[in-house]
Amino acid sequence: MRKPHLVAAAALAAASWATLAQDKDPTIAEIEKYREMLADGNPAELYEARGEELWKTRRGPNNASLEQCDLGLGPGVVKGAYARMPRYFADTDKVQDLESRLVTCMTTLQGFKAEDVTKRPYGSEDHKSDLEALTAYVVGQSRGMKMNVSTAHPKEREAFEIGKQIFYHRGGPYDFACATCHGEDGKRIRLQDLPNLTTRKGAQLAYTAWPAYRVSQGELRTMQWRLWDCFRQQRFPEPKYGSDATVALTMYLAASANGGVYNGPGIKR
Repeated sequence: MRKPHLVAAAALAAASWATLAQDKDPTIAEIEKYREMLADGNPAELYEARGEELWKTRRGPNNASLEQCDLGLGPGVVKGAYARMPRYFADTDKVQDLESRLVTCMTTLQGFKAEDVTKRPYGSEDHKSDLEALTAYVVGQSRGMKMNVSTAHPKEREAFEIGKQIFYHRGGPYDFACATCHGEDGKRIRLQDLPNLTTRKGAQLAYTAWPAYRVSQGELRTMQWRLWDCFRQQRFPEPKYGSDATVALTMYLAASANGGVYNGPGIKR
C-alpha cells in the first residue's frame, strides 16, 4: 500500500503541474489527470527499499556497508543530504553530485573499483543497477525538504557557471542546446510539456521530481541518466557517468531550483 507521505508528495507534485495546466489546452489537462492516476502506485518505493538494504549491507572487498558514507552532512547522515547536493567535498577536492559521491564511497569504504561500479550504471530488464537503487534511497530521505544548494565555495561557483555555459551551448548536427527545449514557456515534444528551466518556478517543478520512475521503461532513472538521455537526443557525444561536465550541469539546475520542495522520486510516462 502506498505510504501516506508518498501520497502527499505525489499529490503536491500533481497539484503543482495541474496549476500550470489550467491556462493550457485540454490535452495538457488530460495528461495531468493521467499523471495523477499513476502517482498513486509509484514503483520507486521498491527501489528505495532495495537501496536502503544495499546502504546497510556489508559488501565489497572491504566487507563494509555505506553507513559511514559522508554525503556532506557527516558520516552516515542521509536525511536532507540530497537537498544540498551537488556540493564541494574537501576529501576529493571536487564538487560532486549524489551519484559521483556514491561511487567515491563505494570505492573508498567498500573497496570496489570505480570502473566496475560505473560499468553499467543504468538498469534494464536483465540488469538491476545498484547505483539507481542507492540513489532512490538517498533522495527519498530529502522528500518534503526545500532545495538548498550552496554556491559559497569557489569551486561550487565555478561548477555553477560551467553548468550554465553547458546549458546554453549550441552544438551537434542539429545545433541544439539544453536551452533550445528548456528556455521558453509553452514548449512541448509530442505530448510532453517541456519545463522552462531558465525560470525559478520551472526549475523547481522539474528538478524536484527527479530521479523518477519511467513507466515506459519500467525502471527508475537518475539525474545522470536524464542528462545522458538529453545529450543523446541532442546527438552530442555520450557523457561519461559522473563526469565533471554532468556534475556542473546538475549544479546549475539544482541551484536554480533552490527553495523548491523536493518531491522525488517522481513518476514519468
